[in-house]
Order: sequence, then structure tokens, then C-alpha cells
Amino acid sequence: MKESRHLPIYKKAEEIYETLQIITALFAEDNDYLRHVKSNLLEDIMIIIAKISGAEAVKLYDIKMENAAIIRKAARDIMVGGNNLELLGFSDAQYYKIIRNQIEEFRLLFIDWVVAFNPKHYIVDNWGLFNPPGISPDHIQRDDELNFLDEDDDE
Repeated sequence: MKESRHLPIYKKAEEIYETLQIITALFAEDNDYLRHVKSNLLEDIMIIIAKISGAEAVKLYDIKMENAAIIRKAARDIMVGGNNLELLGFSDAQYYKIIRNQIEEFRLLFIDWVVAFNPKHYIVDNWGLFNPPGISPDHIQRDDELNFLDEDDDE
């Protein structure tokens, strides 16, 4: 299994986490709204980091894609999470542009990361959401399509 900590997407997520910690440390502690935003932002980036590791820990395409969808949502929440900082009383809201730039860099890494998922390593998702292209929820999987389960390699 690949060590997820060495992946560019993981490193970028850690960078975003560090930047969020620095920026949110500037939030006024007596502002309940900003404390709530801080909590949400840090939770979202921690989810991203955990889900990258989770996706890297499995071979199954549907599980990788499920983790990717959760990562996408959390990243988008971070992107818009700074929209109202100035209205909420954060006078240094302009610093949030750094986060937005980092999320855009992350998005580009994310695209490359997801494309590398092996669509041949799947078990049919009967919900139909995370099947590889061309595989329907009622697809009857043949035994030879499960040969990857015996492989020793990651991909």
C-alpha cells in the first residue's frame, strides 16, 4: 500500500490545515460566530486528510470514489467558508484568499488523484453512485472481474 503522507494531494491538505490554523487563530475568541466557523473549517480539513488516507488504504473503486466525494464536499465547504468572515467581525478576512488559492491548487491535484483510481478494482455498487463508467447497479459481476482481490500490489 502507498504511504498517503507522501502524496502531493496529502501534502497540500496538510498545508491547508496549517494555513487554516494560522488564520483561524486570529479569530476573536469572544465571537461565537467566528468560533463556530473556525470549528467547521478545521473539521473539514481534518476530514479531507482522513479521507485521503482512507481512499489510499483500499483497492475498491467505489470506496475510493465515496471518499473522493466526501473530500470534494469538504473542500468546497472550506472554499465558501470564508465568504462572510468580514461580516462576522474578522477584520483580516483578506487573508482567506490564501486558503482559496490553496484549495484551487488542491482541486487540480484532486483531479489527477481521482483519475488514477483503477476502475477495474470494483465491486458493484448497487446504489449506482460509485460504479466505474459503464457499470450499472444491476450488473452481474463475474468471478474473473474479482481477480484483483488476490493481487499483492496496490493498483
